[in-house]
Amino acid sequence: MLKLSIIVFISVICIGCSSENEAILQGNGQYEEPTPVEIINEDTVSYKNKALEHFIDGTIEEVKGNFSNAIIEFQDAARLDPSPSIYFALAKNYFYLNKFFLALENINKAINLDSSKVDYYSLLSSIYKVTHQPDSAEAALEKIIRLDSTQLNAYYQLARINENKKPLKAIEIYEKLTKIIGPDWNVLIRIAELEDKMGNYEKASEITEHLLELDPSNESIKKLLIGLYHKAKKYDKAIKLLDDILELNKDDLDAHERKALVFIDQNKWDKAAEEYNFLIKSDKIPLQTKIMIGSNFFNQALKDSSLFNYAKNIFEQIDKEPPDWQVKLYLGAIAISQREDSIAIEYFKNVTKLARWNEEAWVRLGGLYYDNQKYDEAIKVLNEAITSFPESFPINLILGLSYTQSGKNKESKTYLKKAIDLNPNDITALSAYAFTLNILKENDEAIIYLNKALKIKPDDVNLMGTLGLIYNAQKKYELSDSVYEAALAIDSLNALINNNYAYSLSERGINLERALKMAKIAIKAEPKNSSYLDTIGWVYYKLNNLKMAKEYLQKALENGGDRPVILEHLGDVIYKLGDKHSAKSYWIKSLTLDSTNTKLKEKIDKD
Repeated sequence: MLKLSIIVFISVICIGCSSENEAILQGNGQYEEPTPVEIINEDTVSYKNKALEHFIDGTIEEVKGNFSNAIIEFQDAARLDPSPSIYFALAKNYFYLNKFFLALENINKAINLDSSKVDYYSLLSSIYKVTHQPDSAEAALEKIIRLDSTQLNAYYQLARINENKKPLKAIEIYEKLTKIIGPDWNVLIRIAELEDKMGNYEKASEITEHLLELDPSNESIKKLLIGLYHKAKKYDKAIKLLDDILELNKDDLDAHERKALVFIDQNKWDKAAEEYNFLIKSDKIPLQTKIMIGSNFFNQALKDSSLFNYAKNIFEQIDKEPPDWQVKLYLGAIAISQREDSIAIEYFKNVTKLARWNEEAWVRLGGLYYDNQKYDEAIKVLNEAITSFPESFPINLILGLSYTQSGKNKESKTYLKKAIDLNPNDITALSAYAFTLNILKENDEAIIYLNKALKIKPDDVNLMGTLGLIYNAQKKYELSDSVYEAALAIDSLNALINNNYAYSLSERGINLERALKMAKIAIKAEPKNSSYLDTIGWVYYKLNNLKMAKEYLQKALENGGDRPVILEHLGDVIYKLGDKHSAKSYWIKSLTLDSTNTKLKEKIDKD
């Protein structure tokens, strides 16, 4: 019965006459040119009937899924009658067996014999797709559409091929398909996704709105549209749609999180906190996700201290669960920020008990404090950490830097030297250590480390400035001038270099006009910097412009407070203006602040 039904089906297929020069497919899958057909006793009709019989048997084997057996039958049919339909059948069965080269060879034979069949090009495009030849697959699909413009699947496949490399072309094809079949869910969703990928959020939103019109209750489409509204900064529309979802299901955790994220982008942290508090109370949210939510508020609170209470509330809610070292760590940090040191100490004791082994936690927290210029807090945290991680490069470095920024240079020296021992090529450690040595008047050692740093980063103007300052202090003026000149060649408007070089020249009483130009550059950059005001005032003094000198030195005193150098300079100017009594009062005040200034003491005693 099966064979009979297939005979009836195949009777409508035209199996064409073979050519004497047609290639013959052997049983091993290889082709060879046939020898001319011998004159046989059977007539031509009988010859074709035999080919048809093999074709029918091959089709039966194909239906059963016996593709190898089907190929053998189709090969026998092709020897007797090499028609396009038989080559197409061979190509299909090779394709089913993943023998794509042989499939391609046979489908090309079919197309060479008959280039009008859509099915042939459809199989050809499939072969090219699975063998990763998208350009060839695209050409085959375009041929299908030229043969039959109603082949909707060809449009769809052609668009999919172009989605990654030519998204605009893909959209154009999808739009053609929409004109043919009208609004279609699958097509519209692909267009929306492509517009989203290209950043065309307005267009993507419009298309997704149309999808929602087709299916108003589809929650997935609503959430897709919410995401697009969010990207397009249409926050009110996003919130309204989220409220619609939450009205139907107030326990939708995803909707609450999305709503919180929209509020955060609007900088409405108070409203975001309300949504996150709902999530924090849910037992369906993993602990790490809750901690991440709290950490976001903590990081933001470092910029806006009014948010610390929100962060504290979140972590206190989480802390009701089984103890976790990360939660305790953040609560301790919040307590320090709110000047609740005794509470912070208890939290950090808990961290020590729960996870003293976790170096990264200490580094992250200490670094966070340092980056936000909370140096005392960093020192407290990292002094706890250093006992467990004495060989940690980042902990030693950040602790050393924190001490430097707090003006505790003797303490910083120890930790920065350790950091360099652990990582000799770190530019931050080298430059910070050299700066600390300079402050401690260990200049010969500082020069060694500055030169090491400059070998690693030869164009670092800040390093050059420190080196020039040290050479100047050692009265090695030729070296200091050469370093300053090299720095200015890199950055001619650098305020610090211009100021320091100008001051050095004024102290020596040389190139005063150039010194004044450099001092003006520094003042223009930082008009209220007391050191820069002192420099330009001193340059004017050296130029004997006492009026301008007094004006700038008084500004320096107003902006920088009572500093020994500024007080002495202002006294010198006033003395030269003839008011010796007032001058002496400034000198005495300066000496009170710096009793090591022997030259000033001699000046006071002399007058």
